[in-house]
Amino acid sequence: MGAPVDELDARIVQLFAAEPRVGVLEASRRLGVARGTIQARLDRLARSGVIRGWGPQVDPTALGFGVTAFATLELRQGAGHAAVTHHLAGIPEVMEAHTISGSADMMTRLVARSNTDLQRVIDELLAYDGIVRTSTVIVLATRLHSRAVPLLVRTAEEDGHERS
Repeated sequence: MGAPVDELDARIVQLFAAEPRVGVLEASRRLGVARGTIQARLDRLARSGVIRGWGPQVDPTALGFGVTAFATLELRQGAGHAAVTHHLAGIPEVMEAHTISGSADMMTRLVARSNTDLQRVIDELLAYDGIVRTSTVIVLATRLHSRAVPLLVRTAEEDGHERS
């Protein structure tokens, strides 16, 4: 079971997700909760790993990387996921990498400046001997960006019902 969260935790995270620079004092004013309570809740959520970070989110598109793609990787037997992950971490255009089930071994999310540049990124993936084959699909439009706040809200609601 994950860290317990309640409706106040969800309201705090929703506010900071919508306005990351709001500040604890302003959050306490808006939510009608003591400043110390807000800070204690944020500290607990960060300590438990519910809140992963406070840094700015960078949009690759704004940097000129307008192409997004997903590539599955088939690894050479014995190559090891750790070594492949180390190779992938050295390629800035690799946004995410996941070990998966199914016919492939890993799934990556890639960005590139153009389709031609995507070929360069794929070639860079394949330059490592531990990667045997890739299969790539290009994203035509992103309909829903990565998000977790709705999941937190649902969890708080469910945890609240369990305590009732």
